[in-house]
Amino acid sequence: MSLSGNEFRFFLSCDINLPVTFRVDRLEGNLPPYKSPNSGVDAATEERRPELYVECALYIDGAPFGLPMRTRLESSGQSYCWNELITLSTKYRDLTAHSQLALTVWDVSCGKDEGLIGGATFLLFNSKKQLKTGKQKLRLWPGKEADGSFPTTTPGKVPRHERGELERLEKLVNKYERGQIQRVDWLDRLTFKAMEKIKERESCRNGSSHLYLVVDFSSFEHRVVFQESGANFLLPSPIASTNELVIVWDPEVGKINPSEHKQLKLARSLTRGIIDRDLKPSSNERKSIQRILKYPPTWTLSGDERQLLWKFRFSLMSEKRALTKFLRCVEWSDLQEAKQALELMGRWEMIDVCDALELLSPLFESEEVRAYAVSVLERADDEELQCYLLQLVQALRFERSDKSCLCHFLVQRSLRNIELASFVRWYVAVELHDPLYAKRFYRTYEILEENMMKLGAGVNGDVDGFKLWQSLVRQTELTAQLCSITRDVRNVRGGTQKKIEKLRQLLSGLLSELTYFEEPIRSPLAPGVFISGIVPSESSIFKSALHPLRLSFRTANGGNCKIIFKKGDDIRQDQLVVQMVSLMDRLLKLENLDLHLTPYRVLATGQDEGMLEFIPSSSLAQILSEHRSIISYLQKFHPDEDGPFGITATCLETFIKSCAGYSVITYILGIGDRHLDNLLLRDDGRLFHVDFGFILGRDPKPFPPPMKLCKEMVEAMGGAESQYYTRFKSYCCEAYNILRKSSNLILNLFHLMAGSNIPDIASDPEKGILKLQEKFRLDLDDEACIHFFQDLINDSVSALFPQMVETIHRWAQYWR
Repeated sequence: MSLSGNEFRFFLSCDINLPVTFRVDRLEGNLPPYKSPNSGVDAATEERRPELYVECALYIDGAPFGLPMRTRLESSGQSYCWNELITLSTKYRDLTAHSQLALTVWDVSCGKDEGLIGGATFLLFNSKKQLKTGKQKLRLWPGKEADGSFPTTTPGKVPRHERGELERLEKLVNKYERGQIQRVDWLDRLTFKAMEKIKERESCRNGSSHLYLVVDFSSFEHRVVFQESGANFLLPSPIASTNELVIVWDPEVGKINPSEHKQLKLARSLTRGIIDRDLKPSSNERKSIQRILKYPPTWTLSGDERQLLWKFRFSLMSEKRALTKFLRCVEWSDLQEAKQALELMGRWEMIDVCDALELLSPLFESEEVRAYAVSVLERADDEELQCYLLQLVQALRFERSDKSCLCHFLVQRSLRNIELASFVRWYVAVELHDPLYAKRFYRTYEILEENMMKLGAGVNGDVDGFKLWQSLVRQTELTAQLCSITRDVRNVRGGTQKKIEKLRQLLSGLLSELTYFEEPIRSPLAPGVFISGIVPSESSIFKSALHPLRLSFRTANGGNCKIIFKKGDDIRQDQLVVQMVSLMDRLLKLENLDLHLTPYRVLATGQDEGMLEFIPSSSLAQILSEHRSIISYLQKFHPDEDGPFGITATCLETFIKSCAGYSVITYILGIGDRHLDNLLLRDDGRLFHVDFGFILGRDPKPFPPPMKLCKEMVEAMGGAESQYYTRFKSYCCEAYNILRKSSNLILNLFHLMAGSNIPDIASDPEKGILKLQEKFRLDLDDEACIHFFQDLINDSVSALFPQMVETIHRWAQYWR
């Protein structure tokens, strides 16, 4: 019998025509003291050597079955070891599910009344109807003869609540002796020594208050499952009326249907290739194929769908979208079929980069398929490649070797572009902490270093490879120093102002080398920018539990750039979300829709540290507190008496577009925990979101609206009845439909992140990707989606619950 790919073989008890056999091994524990019938003084010195035997009786359904059997007498003193094989007249095929063995120990060295030591009863089948095998340790009931009735009053099994370390070890030893635990000689010797010590310790603690009879039951090559002779499962079970769950063993479960398998092999046989070349799908078949090609990459094809694509594989070769679906149909374990599929792949219409990313997912293990995907990626320019770089580094987990085509591709492209090299190096370095794949990423890091060091002078702007690599290593040295500063600042007692003073004091004193670097360093966030030092007077600390640093760096060209450095927070999730915002901004602009998004740069430099680009802005909470409304704030920077609401038309348009863009993106990515402190507004009217601790539908607040669109934002557009609010909704629907066209690309990128340690993905990758897929509503056409999204907007505006939470969050922020 085969279950879920794991083979499980067994015998049926009704097929075993052998007598029930077991071995009575030994008695463990101390016998109770013997009381002499004589009451004289000499009674204390009277010696008695007990002579013990074991009586074994079989009971079926509570009634004795056959004659009881006895062991020989044993009188060895301290330990009683019979090691005697007992063979009953009853056969395994005659047993029922409630068959029991009653074992009673007798002492013949004294009178009949005093001769009973104790007894125990043992069920031969467990609750899963499997025959018990191997050594079993039965606790004797002192002074009681084994009771064969069902249920018994003398069970040999130790009650669950009384089981301790000894019982657990006995169970493991039983498995070990049956070959269910791998044998490792040196480790086994150490283990058994340790077990002996535990036994001695437990014996001293418990004082060996119980007697145990050890019995060794016959083992078979496979497990034995109970079934009555001639059982007919078509007859109604008498137990069914009690609503009990009855376990029925079906040997056919999980097995391939021979006739179906034969038909499939014939249909896919290579001799049919000649016929299949000229096959053309009918009108209905063409419709079915088009429907299959529209499936998202997360969709699992049915057997009929796989067969349909295979049948018309030759006619589909001119349809580039069909390749990824076709490769899912291939039975890769069939070498001939796999060979033909690879030949067809080489002649197929060249696929898009988006589909190539799907072929790098964990679903495709063939090295040839993955190498083909990499060859397609080579067509992407550096700007496009940077959009997928994070996921391509993550995809190294799914390669079969450390020196894969994907690894070679990433290294070669890095050598041609120092900015790509910088990001690849950081993405790989962060994964060195992953216990499962550390070796793979360490090898990639080494290959990148080795190849870059080999670069001669004249490449990449007349700088040799050694200096290029050192310029990247100095980025790591800088982040290490920033970690040290963060620790020192946190240890300062007092408020934020005292910590800021300490920061500036450190930069001007002990760490003054950070104010002017010996040689400019490439900024980790933007490797094309050279930074030459920190400006202490312009650097500060945020009022937050982790005290992030806000650092102002001089740039080599005379300007400056502001960076936030965080230590103690995993910002890999923020890095992923901002990468998606950047990608979606690019996709929208390719369709001539610029929604004035703010994809600020984020880079994780460790598991709990990283850098973020600082964008001058104010939170909506701060704006509403100081200016009462968003419009009043914008009037301060862009006043226009003739413009809408007293601000310039350009500023209002920028605000409306950015609101629309982030409303759509936060909905698709399922961004949670939105409040007025992580919604920021720039002076030019661009709104943007920060802090993405909850994604893919997770939210710490109850009843989150589908998208975060607060009342104050709608009021800044003139209210829900204004033309500007209507324009906002129009931008939302247009952006949503544009992004839906690229749903496969976005889903493929998230699928490549499935093995990452990003919290909201790692918890359940499959569920997260399906949630993302749901947000695209691929079952609707563009027109239906417009109505759907407008309803979403209306639901969000009318939601009242979040407005109460805003006030509570502001209180928490105030006392922080």
